[in-house]
Amino acid sequence: MYKLHLVPANTKIPFLRVRRFAFAFSILLMLGSVAAFFVNGLNYGIDFRGGTLIEIKTNGPADLAKMRSDLGALNVGEVSIQEFGAPDDVLIRIQQQDGDEEAQQETIGKVKDALKPVVKEFRRTEYVGPKVGGELKEAGTLAVLLAMAAILLYVWFRFEWQFGVGAVVALAHDVIATIGLFALLQLDFNLSTLAAILTIAGYSINDTVVVFDRVRENLRRYKKESLISLLNRSINDTLSRTVLTSITTLLALLALYFFGGDIIRGFAFAMIWGVIIGTYSSIFVAAPVLTFLNLDRTRKAKDEEEATEAAAEAKAAKDSEAAAGPA
Repeated sequence: MYKLHLVPANTKIPFLRVRRFAFAFSILLMLGSVAAFFVNGLNYGIDFRGGTLIEIKTNGPADLAKMRSDLGALNVGEVSIQEFGAPDDVLIRIQQQDGDEEAQQETIGKVKDALKPVVKEFRRTEYVGPKVGGELKEAGTLAVLLAMAAILLYVWFRFEWQFGVGAVVALAHDVIATIGLFALLQLDFNLSTLAAILTIAGYSINDTVVVFDRVRENLRRYKKESLISLLNRSINDTLSRTVLTSITTLLALLALYFFGGDIIRGFAFAMIWGVIIGTYSSIFVAAPVLTFLNLDRTRKAKDEEEATEAAAEAKAAKDSEAAAGPA
């Protein structure tokens, strides 16, 4: 039977040979992302800017495409439409309008008039003010920071502090690059995008931990090999898994992006970029960072030797007691 091998077995690609170029590229990417954020800012969606929420029940299954076309012709700014449970339950979000409460009510009236032919019942109408949007921004920022702190503690506990620093540097790299991309392209940044950023962090750390686990294993196995060579060996050992995971994930995300509709397109786009940049950072950022953090291989080897000697002594003592038999 023919087996597909996207990555040849026993690859020996010298990834760390280009680590300085990779670091230079990553630094430029970070600076560009920060500059785009401060110059352009993020194009916040309704979730963060505030706006009006209308829930309706339509006469039969809703034609979302036609509703988007009809409401788009009203020139009321960003409009988000999605099914809410059943096919005839629809949730509509309209961005906050310039002006006072009277301007918001006027826009609601226009929307209701445009939807009357297809609406069976207007179930609720709510206004989300900018204060709530500001609170969501703070909560979202806090969620990202706490997630990164928790990941740092987890990797530190499981490996060593150097591995924790490498993981967080890679995570910060991925998060900043994603935010910079959205600022540069002025794509809609909403709660779905924030969820994508947190998902990207989870995906990236999963890939990084796989590489780090192989690094730790090789540190025990090849005690006299140089750190650069050992890191190259570890990345190559996990390269097949990394490539296959990334490609299969991208296939699913591309299907969501092209066929999932407007509601999920922003999430899918952020995830596609996140998978690409996360795979890059696991290979060219997380592992190479260890070369600058003075990883103490001598102490690791000494601790392992002491543990092995202690285990051997305990086994010898047990065997001696067994040979002596009962008194």
